Amino acid sequence: MFEFITNNDEDRGQVGIGTLIVFIAMVLVAAIAAGVLINTAGFLQSQAEATGQESTDLVSERIDVTSTVGIVNNSTDGTLSEIRVGVAGAAGADQIDLSSATIQAVGPNGQENLIFTDSTSNVTNTGNLSDVDNIPEGTFAVRSGGSFVNESDAVLNDEDRFTIVFNPETQPFGTGTGTGGFFGEGDQSSLDIVSPSGATTSVDLRAPDLFNEDGEAVRL
Repeated sequence: MFEFITNNDEDRGQVGIGTLIVFIAMVLVAAIAAGVLINTAGFLQSQAEATGQESTDLVSERIDVTSTVGIVNNSTDGTLSEIRVGVAGAAGADQIDLSSATIQAVGPNGQENLIFTDSTSNVTNTGNLSDVDNIPEGTFAVRSGGSFVNESDAVLNDEDRFTIVFNPETQPFGTGTGTGGFFGEGDQSSLDIVSPSGATTSVDLRAPDLFNEDGEAVRL
């Protein structure tokens, strides 16, 4: 009788240790799973915040076009001496660095991705731009008032307004071959202005079918 009771106690002790081991294992598994879930949740939160910020920037960090104007070079030949696109920051936008913007332009003479320039194309005699004729192939310049601005000053904010200037003789607007090689009467072009954040503003340019006098400003 007593031997039977002693053996029964030993069996019950063995069962208790097994249950404890299983319980500890479950706790460890739960702790590991909780750690994985917490890390995953933190990663997803960071990713969601980054995606949300990028989406906000694509809407708010956009460049608004306020005007599109061409200056007639020769009314007889029907050519322009320069193309001007007035720009401002969209409502709620932070500072926008135009020197880091790109412009995808499609015109009568092909397609080009244009980048900012504040110097002439002559690498042996670089310096500040003095005229639209100095704007090299594949680039655009920025002007404030009557003066071209350098890279450090080409930053849009709530108060500033700038003019993006294109050379109508260079591709894709013109062919650079002299008379008849300029963007002019009846020509059309499309621009996609891409801010540093990736926000895109599209604008179409269309020159009038007839220019009246040299030096006049015509709406594009």
